[in-house]
Amino acid sequence: MTKIHYYQIALRWDGNLGQGTQHYRAYSRDYIVAAINKPTLLGSSDTSFRGDAQRWNPEEMLLSALSACHQLWYLHFCSVNHINVLQYEDQASAEMLEHASGAGEFRVVRLKPNVLIDQHSDPQLAYQLHEKAHEFCFIARSVNFNVTLQPHIRQHTDID
Repeated sequence: MTKIHYYQIALRWDGNLGQGTQHYRAYSRDYIVAAINKPTLLGSSDTSFRGDAQRWNPEEMLLSALSACHQLWYLHFCSVNHINVLQYEDQASAEMLEHASGAGEFRVVRLKPNVLIDQHSDPQLAYQLHEKAHEFCFIARSVNFNVTLQPHIRQHTDID
């Protein structure tokens, strides 16, 4: 059975410094993202585009969404396949190409999960489940650029 899920946020620009957008340097790129029952997210553009480095930019949020989605699917598949994950970290990175016109696009996202599994789990299966998680990740399935995986699996031993 196919299901449709709906998501809703509210975005409000809070960067009017008194002149609106009268000229390129007259306004801040700051905005606020809100959703019901969630903490407010403070956003801005990347510092390369006159943004505030203390706030999340859309590029970081997209990278975070890809990393988190992969992690959630991976943990699910490990759980149902008797792989006991003890730790999971990802040092994800992305490349975005900016054209002379100012337009741009992501070229690639690299997910680099570093996973610690218990001594009774199958490391080979733990590696394979990354591919399955990638196939199921809603966000990765929705983007038009490459999302690559470079997983590293470590197995916990009694001497760890």
